[in-house]
Amino acid sequence: MKDLTVLMTTYNNAEYLSTSIKSILNQTYKNFDFIIVDDGSTDNSKEIIEGFNNERIKYFKIENSGLGAALNYGLSLANTELIARMDADDISLPTRIEKQY
Repeated sequence: MKDLTVLMTTYNNAEYLSTSIKSILNQTYKNFDFIIVDDGSTDNSKEIIEGFNNERIKYFKIENSGLGAALNYGLSLANTELIARMDADDISLPTRIEKQY
């Protein structure tokens, strides 16, 4: 079982998405699930996310509902008590999750 879930939502953030996802996958702490909720993006976000082909990534696309609804949906999917939030246009330093955990 994983110790925590990283929850990211995205809406048309294709420009930054790859770098943001890489910054999470390259964390020094590895025992986490990575839920990405696509809030109805109309850009190529889906292709970018699916291109990672990483077993930790759980991708879900919903109809555009806004950030709060997308986050609540992602929270309902999490199987861990601890959640680390990540925005699709942010970059996490490699030890972020380790330090927070």
